[in-house]
Amino acid sequence: MVGDHLNDVLLAIEKNKIKVIDFRHESGVTHAADAWARIHRVPALSLVTGGPGHTNSLTGIATAYLAGAPLIAVSGATSTALAGRQVFQVIDQVGMTRPVVKWAAQAESAAQIPYLLGRAYNESMAGRMGPVHLTVPVDIFAQRTETSLPLPMPVAAPHLAPSEEETQRILSMLREAKRPIVIAGSGVWWGRAENELARFIKASKLPLFTVTMARAIVPDSGANTFGYADPAINKAVLPAFREADVVLLLGKRLDYRLALGGPRLFDPATKIIQVDLHAPELGSARPVSLGVCADVKAALASMVQAIGKKTWETNPKWTRQLKKYSGEYQDSLSSLGSDRASPLHPAAVFACLRDSLPKDTLYSWDGGDFVHWGRAMIPANERGGWLRLGPMGTIGSALPNAVSLQMANPGKPVVLITGDGSLGFYIAELETLVRYGLPVVVIVGNDGGWGLERELQRELTGGETVACELRQTRYDLVMKGFGGDGETVDTIDALRAGVGRAFAAGKPYLLNVIVRGSRSPFTEWQIQGKKK
Repeated sequence: MVGDHLNDVLLAIEKNKIKVIDFRHESGVTHAADAWARIHRVPALSLVTGGPGHTNSLTGIATAYLAGAPLIAVSGATSTALAGRQVFQVIDQVGMTRPVVKWAAQAESAAQIPYLLGRAYNESMAGRMGPVHLTVPVDIFAQRTETSLPLPMPVAAPHLAPSEEETQRILSMLREAKRPIVIAGSGVWWGRAENELARFIKASKLPLFTVTMARAIVPDSGANTFGYADPAINKAVLPAFREADVVLLLGKRLDYRLALGGPRLFDPATKIIQVDLHAPELGSARPVSLGVCADVKAALASMVQAIGKKTWETNPKWTRQLKKYSGEYQDSLSSLGSDRASPLHPAAVFACLRDSLPKDTLYSWDGGDFVHWGRAMIPANERGGWLRLGPMGTIGSALPNAVSLQMANPGKPVVLITGDGSLGFYIAELETLVRYGLPVVVIVGNDGGWGLERELQRELTGGETVACELRQTRYDLVMKGFGGDGETVDTIDALRAGVGRAFAAGKPYLLNVIVRGSRSPFTEWQIQGKKK
């Protein structure tokens, strides 16, 4: 995003025919770069001005930090000639960024910039990936140099493979299990291990649950896939995980999403096998039966090779039981989805969208009660096409994420699912969609409030809410004002027809869907946790 500290470098970038994607808010910039890095699995670079531009960018940097995305966040700054004086927009940018990056530095001369950029690239990609930061003062951007420090070239990541003994122990524990499950997390995506995971599940026929960036690595429509490994979204997880006797955890922390491996989700007697590139993660939340510090891709390849053409004896009774749990939960959602009363139930909206959206749709999911209904009901079937907020839970960031998702996948259908509260954070980025001609379909569940917090407060107070109500704004008219198109819909027939018009429009199109506030499975899980 343009600013006084960046004018020299932006003009140089343009002169060198490097494409710049400009946004309306610095957090939008860093969120979109984070999303680009997640999609492509290589560093993306954000560029913002200093002072308030830098502080605005911090939310996006922190989001990338918790998501493990290799973002190179560059901020301009006031001239070094004014250092130490009380001048405009001077602030300790490197110091305030350090807690949410892997590495941070400030350029002291133009000669340092190539070295610092190369170092930043390698730091962001080393081990567990994550963001890095560079502050470059305005006079350093404008400075010329004939002798620069060399640019370090990208360093190939080592593929740390498990030992043969570790591979055999993993397979032995899984073979002996009566009720095994596999949980795949973002480490599988970052490790480019999607093909190895698919081959492993095909060879072993083990039941697979996915979460975060691993969603759709093996499509939910697969024979041995059972959807979200998230009890807040997939209620079939509760009995499945509690009854499992062996869990193979691939590139996934035992974090809050998995109840820290505790008794709310797993039996204390359950044996957990954890494979992770970052050794301190092994057994950090609860003791594991086997911790393997290895690259997930190498570990899966090793297991597939060890299985070879051997017959893997599966437990058909366990598989049938998991299908029963999953089917019963989806049936309960479908039953809610048959409600056609007005205002629309969110489940009815997503039952319609599940049948109406193109099968190869890519999704950018925001936060909020309305959105969580969709995550529970719509299957994930496109690799790299299921972008979520990440552990930071930065609501609103799904809009800048959608910019990157569509730019990375020209010609493919991209849908942003958001609520009326979340949309407000970066609403000016609707203009960014229009300016770049990105035909993202924006679906807003408009219940006139902060739905998730409203439901939590109602539970706590017996019905009273504070600071949770919003006006039911005509967000379709806001989109039209920015140069896109859209409409407000309040019936299933109107929604179905609106989806058709949205994809035929060839421009950003917003469907402002009037819905009733209805407590989502996610919120129910949150409430149950608070009661305990």
